[in-house]
Amino acid sequence: MDQNLDEKALRELEQELHTEIYPGTEIMTDVGSHHFVKAGTGAHSVLVPQPSDSEHDPLNWSPKWKSLTMMCATLVSFSQGMGPLALAPMFGDYIQAFDSNLTNVVQFTGVAILVLGFSNFIWVPIQTCFGRRPVLIASTLICFGSSIWRAKANSYNSFMGACVLNGIGAGPAETAQPTIIADIIFLHDRGKYQTLYFAFYFGSLMVGPIISGPMAQNLGWRSFWWLNTALLGFTAVCCIFLFPETKFNRSFMPQDSMVSSSPRMKEGSAEQIDSPVPNHSESSAMDHADPEKMAPVQPQSSGVVEDAGLAHVHTHMDPFLGRGKPSKAQWRFAQPYEGNFFMELFLPWKLFLFPIVEFSSFVVSWTASSFLTLNLTQSQAFAAPPYNFTSTKIGFFNFAILIGALIGLFTAGPLSDAIAARLTKRNRGIREPEMRLVAMIPYVILMVIGNVVVAVIVIIGYTCAGIQVAALPSISSTYSIDSYKPVAGSIFVAITVNKNVWGYGFSKFITPWIIKSGYIPPIMTNMSLITFFCLTGIIFWFYGKTFRKWTRNSKVHSM
Repeated sequence: MDQNLDEKALRELEQELHTEIYPGTEIMTDVGSHHFVKAGTGAHSVLVPQPSDSEHDPLNWSPKWKSLTMMCATLVSFSQGMGPLALAPMFGDYIQAFDSNLTNVVQFTGVAILVLGFSNFIWVPIQTCFGRRPVLIASTLICFGSSIWRAKANSYNSFMGACVLNGIGAGPAETAQPTIIADIIFLHDRGKYQTLYFAFYFGSLMVGPIISGPMAQNLGWRSFWWLNTALLGFTAVCCIFLFPETKFNRSFMPQDSMVSSSPRMKEGSAEQIDSPVPNHSESSAMDHADPEKMAPVQPQSSGVVEDAGLAHVHTHMDPFLGRGKPSKAQWRFAQPYEGNFFMELFLPWKLFLFPIVEFSSFVVSWTASSFLTLNLTQSQAFAAPPYNFTSTKIGFFNFAILIGALIGLFTAGPLSDAIAARLTKRNRGIREPEMRLVAMIPYVILMVIGNVVVAVIVIIGYTCAGIQVAALPSISSTYSIDSYKPVAGSIFVAITVNKNVWGYGFSKFITPWIIKSGYIPPIMTNMSLITFFCLTGIIFWFYGKTFRKWTRNSKVHSM
């Protein structure tokens, strides 16, 4: 469309709202003659991104198809994540089976999570250039094969090889679902779905030890990997038959000056004025519109209204909002999309230079490290005297973390969405990504409490750890995605690499550190680092929009 019209409309909106609009800033209400597609009849919540008029647009899919799609994505996050950290209660079994020692068997976990992080440098470009569907199916099948290998491994090196293969296959557990959420879920609901993702992904890391401990004690450690194989097989079948492609190109169609002042009707009486502003309030910076998220304009004459001297009205109905379904083409195994594979390989490294992405990366890394600390030290702390707990009892400690994660699931997402909505209303309908940061405050407090008391009251400490590991990563990462929506997958590559490199390093030095200094120094050090990086959120509350201004001309907004 005409670039000059874009710039003009943007300037008009900025003058009327008395604010600067940068990528990430969303207009969540009608402004003057500019009206946007709402959630339904009489609704006041603008749909971001604006859906197209296609029956097959994932944003228009019916609740049934969205639920099936989200179920498959969640299954992938859960099943692929369950294996890597399920080893903790079985460390003693591996030491005996492979004639090894604790330091070496801990590396089964460390190596898997290190490879897992870097594998996303391949998986994310594939999902960008060929779709989400082939990535979910292929990665789950790789994990399926690695699980069989683990169940049959008879030596340390063989089991380590299976761990490496598992790390390669499990990468999408950390990057696919956030991208799928951005594909099919509107902005006002993303917080709760992002928390759903983190709760189930980290929940899988907690459930794994709960199951593996009793199975190792009663049925042998190999039995757990056969169970894991069955779960992965079930997930692969679900993805093949129930997960359609969610990547969808919404190409913007040019409009003339008369059409640019016409309202556009969606379901019921919700309407949008097709002004020079594209039908895509998500891409507020018009000169950096996301072509994948823009809605086409197909006006039909309907009537006349008088608004600020505008007397030309063209309306049309879109019957597919909430009633759409996948097309036959969306069931293909893979299909080519516009995108430079090698540029996608480079993009996560570029995103490391963006302050907002760095903030999310470090918050996610150290909050996850808090949970990793508990996972890696369970056997070391409780299998030895004076406790002498069995692998079953050690595994059951993770119930407390799981309960905490569920509390985080049911509170963090809705809380961040509610706070952002309230602050948006106070801000005259303008939503800034920084508004979500306020929701971090109660979870930072719980994190501090949890880390302090875990050395004294294990169950309470583990529960608080579960709450914060579901809440803080989801809020901080959603902040980054709100700021740079077109590159959600690459953002999670940057976050995952940062998190998993630290996790690998932590797994290397945690055992000798504890032997030398005890459990309290590592836990308190990790708690201090989490607190520090979360407190930097204050900087982003005041200057986050300035940081987004610095990157407003980046090509990431048009990818």
